[in-house]
Amino acid sequence: MTASPDLGSAPFPTSGSLDTPELLRAVFRRHAAGVAVITAGGEVPVGFTATSLTSVSLDPPLLSFGIGLTASSWPAVSRATHVGVHILGEHQHEVAATFARSGADRFGPPTRWRPGTGGVPILGDVPAWLVCRVVARVPAGDHRIVLAEPVDGDATGVGRPLLYHEGGFRVLRDQ
Repeated sequence: MTASPDLGSAPFPTSGSLDTPELLRAVFRRHAAGVAVITAGGEVPVGFTATSLTSVSLDPPLLSFGIGLTASSWPAVSRATHVGVHILGEHQHEVAATFARSGADRFGPPTRWRPGTGGVPILGDVPAWLVCRVVARVPAGDHRIVLAEPVDGDATGVGRPLLYHEGGFRVLRDQ
């Protein structure tokens, strides 16, 4: 067992209850996250902007993302055997906004895309993309965490990543 440093007797500051959705939302507004678009094929292709993309495991290769049960894309993602994962570049603010906007024609012009492995929509001009086989959908409150295994992809696109921070899309600055 390792001893902890003496932090004094002062309690840690508290300013809110950890069980409030507002606090969770406020804390994660302070967390910069990469921006991705998740797509799924079907009669009508679907897609949504996600900032919850995470690398989970290298052996076997797995990633995860979250999706709300009330999201318009959830019914298709809940049935999909494969999904597309697209890392957006700093030049793709409008793509991110389009796929985040409710009721938008996400696959109409000016969105560039083509059918990929298993009919999954692959977006054009992205720095990197994957087609993944869905291996699990894990209940997580009002969301599902989707675990997926990459089966195809390309990481040779150009551009620096698009980020989401403080409620807006941001780009990296050179120091």
